[in-house]
Amino acid sequence: MGPAPALSSLAVRTFVANGPVSAVLRSGDSIYLGGRFNRIGPRTGPGVEVSLDGSQIAGLPEFAGAGPAQFNGSGGMVSSVVSDGSGGWYVGGLFSHVGAVPRTNLAHIRADRSVDPVFAPTLDAQVQTMVLSGSTLYVAGPFTSIGGQARNRIAALNVTDGSVTAFNPNADGPVSALALSADGSILYAGGRFTTIGGLPRLSIAALSTATGAATPTFNPSTTGTVGGGRVDALARSGSTLYVGGTFSSIGGALRHNIAALSLGAPTDGAPIAAFNANPSQGTCTACASISALTVAGPTVYAAGSFTTIGGQPRARLAGLNAADGLATAFNPNPDGTIFTLLVAGPLLYVGGSFRSIGGQPRNNAASVGLVDGVPTAFNPDTNNSVQTVAVAGSAVFLGGYFSSLGGVVRHSLAALSALDGTVTDFNPNPGGVNGGTPLVSALAVSGTTIYAGGNFASMGGQARASLAAMDAASGSVTSWDPGARYGTSPGSVESLAVSGDVIYVGGTFNKVGSEVRSSLAAVSATDGATTPWNPYPNSAVDEVVVAGDLVYVAGYFTTIGGQTRNKVAALRTSDGTATSWNPDATAQANVLALAVSGSTVYLGGNFTSIGGIPRKNIAAVTIADGTTTSFDPTASDPMSGGGVHSLAVHGDTVYAAGFFSLLGGQTRHLIGAVDAVTGSATSFNPHGAPGFGAFDLDLAPDGTLYAAGSFLTLDRAFQQGFAQFSAETDPIPVVPEGAPWLLVAVGVGLASVLARRRRTAFAS
Repeated sequence: MGPAPALSSLAVRTFVANGPVSAVLRSGDSIYLGGRFNRIGPRTGPGVEVSLDGSQIAGLPEFAGAGPAQFNGSGGMVSSVVSDGSGGWYVGGLFSHVGAVPRTNLAHIRADRSVDPVFAPTLDAQVQTMVLSGSTLYVAGPFTSIGGQARNRIAALNVTDGSVTAFNPNADGPVSALALSADGSILYAGGRFTTIGGLPRLSIAALSTATGAATPTFNPSTTGTVGGGRVDALARSGSTLYVGGTFSSIGGALRHNIAALSLGAPTDGAPIAAFNANPSQGTCTACASISALTVAGPTVYAAGSFTTIGGQPRARLAGLNAADGLATAFNPNPDGTIFTLLVAGPLLYVGGSFRSIGGQPRNNAASVGLVDGVPTAFNPDTNNSVQTVAVAGSAVFLGGYFSSLGGVVRHSLAALSALDGTVTDFNPNPGGVNGGTPLVSALAVSGTTIYAGGNFASMGGQARASLAAMDAASGSVTSWDPGARYGTSPGSVESLAVSGDVIYVGGTFNKVGSEVRSSLAAVSATDGATTPWNPYPNSAVDEVVVAGDLVYVAGYFTTIGGQTRNKVAALRTSDGTATSWNPDATAQANVLALAVSGSTVYLGGNFTSIGGIPRKNIAAVTIADGTTTSFDPTASDPMSGGGVHSLAVHGDTVYAAGFFSLLGGQTRHLIGAVDAVTGSATSFNPHGAPGFGAFDLDLAPDGTLYAAGSFLTLDRAFQQGFAQFSAETDPIPVVPEGAPWLLVAVGVGLASVLARRRRTAFAS
């Protein structure tokens, strides 16, 4: 074996899926993906700039989270953005990098789309909301430290250099909403606190921007069914402050979840009696809430959880008369939650988690007319929720939990061009069993034909029981139709291997074609006829690899080919009988991955011993007699057990994918690499997020590594389902949005003898 080219630990900025990817296969100029997803789109990260028609504007650096900045396995998120007034943006959320530049949860993007090198305050938690006033940026969130200064949940920064000002209201609870007075001398704060600015205040306060002290005259106080209620939204218009959240009274007046307060003497903070929109869920006012507010002229726009507001049926979004709170005719009727509202010109921009608004399909972001609520053509089509929207000139900034914009509908099977990264026309469109979601979990290639296995009932509109063949370019389904069934229903195909004119099929089924076959079969690549080859394992087969005149198989079985074999065996291609090769995995275990390299077979799965020798989930045995070698990386995880689901070998490096958090003596989540002889971890460390898994690996001849799984992120990347690691030395390969995907063309794929779901490579 020779040295393999070093791979960057940072995933190339590829297209991503919106669901788990179970299988990845590189063949020629195409990368085939199988799994359970319905859309493939460009990776944008959770912050993106779009034009007024919703199309992506190129050049914005990617916001991404890593390590401790990750949130529930996401690749960071953007929760607040404001225009800097000069063509740039202040962006807050939960992230650790903007492009190649370290920035913790707050950054300034200049008009040329570069990261401001001077503005670099570090926060110990998320920026949830912010407002800009002259040369001061006010920020709020669950942080307790900013720029090295102790600041509890609210702070102010000098926009010139990012330094923390003396402003320090020191809230004792969450601050989630901010608004400024007309002259900028007062900052209104809402949240769930009891003390702020040095005075007792229940969930709402007015703070002097000069001193940070709470003003003595403004003290509405909220009450609620839980504690003192909560304020989640503020919007000022003239001398009126509109307040939304979850409360039952404010300023001593009965108001459910929304109110209008008078500002200034002599009635500072007093509820305006005429305004009483009284939102409710059905007949339950305590069940409703307001999450976002904005004002345009005589209308207050309110979003939240309600079915009635202002005396009219309105679902989740309404226009209210600013004087009396009665509902206007504005009624877009979104089908999901709204998190943010923004008025720009004659339009209301809406962000949230929804699929339609105003009777038109829109995913998570839209703009509608201020009067009629009719959606415009603006349709960015994000793949997850939008939490914040800002508009400056002809640019709209969207932030949230999304990782991709636009994209192409592809159900569970797709292909990307390896030359420019775009989705190709390959679209076989599998159909699920009994109307369920189809699963494609195995892929193989032979010449110009792609073979797919999984759990599905149709392919390209034609009945296919978990096995199908397609033209590699067009995706048109061929007549090849062996069918893998369990009883009368489609079975589950987990692995495919092609050798000449024979396709080996492993999974969980009891019939292939018209023949009884238990979990393992061989069929003709020409007409799909089941061959006489029949090793008859007594349980599921999860991996099949062909090498020469032997078929190596792994799974859950204890007998196969007429012999006792625990979870792994070598079978003769001539008659399906087991050879004497017998690594003998732990009885109560499984083997899920195989990689053949020279005189060695690498094994992965969930086991504690191989051949009676202690080995945790990853091992190596000789190809000659199955004897366990000294290779002992150990893959483990305290929660999942640390199973290894796929292996790939290149030169002197073994790549592993699975559910582990420790590999080769080092912390490695989901994907890692070890020395093929010593088993010690290499420096390759994509930093997967705990709680997710990687299912499949594929190696191109030049060493480019492809990975598939249920992961949402890898280091500095909101990289859902699919990732590519190249041998390029650029520390952070970033492709601007809208630019071609920079990939190394690798020519033809590996020999078809190695084409299968958990595809592995002989050492090169």
